[in-house]
Amino acid sequence: MAEPGRELHVGKVVVRLVLGDITEQRVDAVVNAANSGLVPGAGVDGAIQQAAGQELLEERSQALHAAGGRVPVGSAVISGAGRLSAKHVIHAVGPRWSGGGGGERDLLEAAYRAALKVAKQNQLQSICFPAISAGIFGYPLEEAAQAAVNAVLDEVREDSGSLREVTFVLFNERFMAAFERALDDSSDRR
Repeated sequence: MAEPGRELHVGKVVVRLVLGDITEQRVDAVVNAANSGLVPGAGVDGAIQQAAGQELLEERSQALHAAGGRVPVGSAVISGAGRLSAKHVIHAVGPRWSGGGGGERDLLEAAYRAALKVAKQNQLQSICFPAISAGIFGYPLEEAAQAAVNAVLDEVREDSGSLREVTFVLFNERFMAAFERALDDSSDRR
């Protein structure tokens, strides 16, 4: 399921890094790195869609309709999870990397915060994230990891709500190492 990694306790919340397959996580919500149209794509989005099956396609359509036909970059919406072990999928829309001058950092942090807010609004206790925007959206890995860790730690420090467990599920050692460095850097600064 997942190889254990690092963890940090932030108030009532445990923030973990694990090496594993996000589609196999037993949590209240898996976060999907989505696009604004919630159209199934490649990368983690494709893996989640394939594992969740046809039911998730229908759930995506309903979530998109409820969002007015488009989910803005930096936002998130919730749906059912189809055949996944998770109860829900939170579709968070991160930015495509365009050199760093287009507010990408703020939008990426907003996507993580939006997913956490959706989880709290739905009284969820456990959530897991992929490295949003660090794959096919081209965001540089080290910067993506820093933005992810900072946004999550800031949000749970401000208001953890119902959350008790936030896990970053990373699919290879390179991603794990980048997130470990980001977690270390964040811990050193606080």
